[in-house]
Amino acid sequence: MKFRIIAISIILIIVLPVLAHEFWLEPQQYIFSRGEEINIRLRVGEGFKGENWSGNREKINLLQLYYSDVVDSSLHQHISDEKGDSLQFSIFEEGTAMVVFNNLNTYIELEPQKFLEYVTEDGLTNAIDYRKEHNESDSVGREYYQRSVKTIVQIGAVKTDVYKKQTPLPLDIIPQSQPYAVNGKQLMKMKILFNKEPLSQHKIRVWHKMPDGVTDSSYTSDENGIISFTVEPKGEWMVSCVNMIRLEDDPKAQWQSYWGSCTWGYTGKNVASVWAR
Repeated sequence: MKFRIIAISIILIIVLPVLAHEFWLEPQQYIFSRGEEINIRLRVGEGFKGENWSGNREKINLLQLYYSDVVDSSLHQHISDEKGDSLQFSIFEEGTAMVVFNNLNTYIELEPQKFLEYVTEDGLTNAIDYRKEHNESDSVGREYYQRSVKTIVQIGAVKTDVYKKQTPLPLDIIPQSQPYAVNGKQLMKMKILFNKEPLSQHKIRVWHKMPDGVTDSSYTSDENGIISFTVEPKGEWMVSCVNMIRLEDDPKAQWQSYWGSCTWGYTGKNVASVWAR
């Protein structure tokens, strides 16, 4: 494998989930030529539209590049304590590549109504039911949250199976087929794992961004943690979800949430090259 890290700097800011639900990795395009610079931004926002995240090296738990049979876990070493907005590197061999990111916990408190709105929108019925049963509906929601996100890009026409590799992410969203082998409208399956086990009967959102707007559809994962939806090789795609568990013995927080996403897309100067062979 040949790749070159050019520069990395990442900004992290604390944003309440109720105000900015989604977090994702967003390259300037998804299809590249060999040696072309890949610039991946960390984004937070609503409706698959957002702003740069902010912070420093101390907030990063995991930042890895998957390519061919190699996993590079050293990317975080290139991040300074200064503010920046992107991860930049180049890959000089054709193939599919994947970048994964996980941050350390951040603590937040939300007023009762805001907390209810947030867990309702994301289908977190376990939290809603627990608070009702334990007379907590009128209490402040105290929570730790962390992000578990990945993006999949394509360099040239050679397609590899990096996309389906299981990662250390607590909340791992895994395509069950090669995203860059899609030719016309077809069914795609995604498997969602939480701590390496299927996340079943859970709300999963699928986003499709085109120049004229964004569509958002919701699905429920089956007993194997799988959803199926129709995809086409146009625009940008994201699958996202949130999982929340109750903390019993933590002196500060009542809940721990995990925010996951997986992005891929069909944008770039050399889109046609993906289907060249």
